[in-house]
Amino acid sequence: MQETPLNIWIVAGEESGDQLGAKLIRALKKRLGADRLRFGGVGGHAMEAEGVKSIFPLEDIAVMGIIAVIGRLPTVLNGIRVTADAVVAANPDVLIIIDSPDFTHRVAKAVRKRAPHIPIVDYVSPSVWAWRPGRAKKMRAYVDHLLALLPFEQDAHKRLGGPPTTYVGHPLIERVSEFRPAAGERNLGQEGPVNLLVLPGSRRSEVSRLLDTFGETLTLLQKRSPRPFEVTIPAVPHLVQAIRKRTASWPVKPRIVEGEAAKWQAFRSADAALAASGTVTLELGLSGIPMVVAYKVSKIEEMILRPLIKAQSIVLTNLVLGENVIPEFIQDDCTPETLATTLLPLLSDTPERRAQEAALQRLDELMRIGDEMPSERAARVVDDALQARSST
Repeated sequence: MQETPLNIWIVAGEESGDQLGAKLIRALKKRLGADRLRFGGVGGHAMEAEGVKSIFPLEDIAVMGIIAVIGRLPTVLNGIRVTADAVVAANPDVLIIIDSPDFTHRVAKAVRKRAPHIPIVDYVSPSVWAWRPGRAKKMRAYVDHLLALLPFEQDAHKRLGGPPTTYVGHPLIERVSEFRPAAGERNLGQEGPVNLLVLPGSRRSEVSRLLDTFGETLTLLQKRSPRPFEVTIPAVPHLVQAIRKRTASWPVKPRIVEGEAAKWQAFRSADAALAASGTVTLELGLSGIPMVVAYKVSKIEEMILRPLIKAQSIVLTNLVLGENVIPEFIQDDCTPETLATTLLPLLSDTPERRAQEAALQRLDELMRIGDEMPSERAARVVDDALQARSST
């Protein structure tokens, strides 16, 4: 008698979740056997390549930020309803939601209310350690197990009364060799210009708020630095033309590169970085690049978020390290003068640079998960959830 395939539904809300979902599917196929599994859900091109036929295009609901969500609210609400209906109708053996809590958590709540027997695994913790910590306890009602990407999140959920949590490792761990330099790829101790990375963000709103400030910062830096420097900006494809236009008048002409391979090559040769807050700070940290971090949001978002933020830092690298090693400047503190003054010592062998380099060397040990890859460890936890359901 042929065994009934396991029905696994995965719901992602944006491109990064689609990539995580695809890796998880590959790991589940390897662990459980591709012929034993069938998949459904919401995803993009990566998940589609692994056999998920998305019930609607991911682009319909892939919005980030409070203002963007409000602007697309009818579409997002319809996506939540349609997705929850489809999950309940499919009655999967497990539902896995990935990141994008404004979308995926609402789906999970609706499914739990209508089909409480379906196990729900959440892949990527919301930033409960940074703002709105009360969300952790509320998640217990609709999340059976949480897969955390950052090492401190397991203890954070335990402290805040969140759902059972397993640290499975950040997907960057699987790729660190791609952006960490080989011998001789960085030239700070040699003659020639310093290689400076400028990373204004991957969203149009981030670029529009930060790029002019970054340009003014480089103007000041050029006047003050005893050593010349070259600037590289890795850009996502849909923002390349906007970045070219806004940097055309910079006195330091940047080299703008596209594509992941070019981005990682720039990381391997970079000596220092000026970056928007985000996952890129962890990429820089694992690559061993000293940095200064900046961020700006709209005044409306600032008024909403400032009273809610509880974290000691907005920089992921600082949060993993447990101390504010990386300088960060937010909103009104994010000025060309402040950024240039803080960035200047990182362009040569100084105590400030050496302090960051020493701290960044601790990241590997703090993020270590053993012999498994993050996607493999995540698949093991999902397998446990499947077995727990089959035994009840």
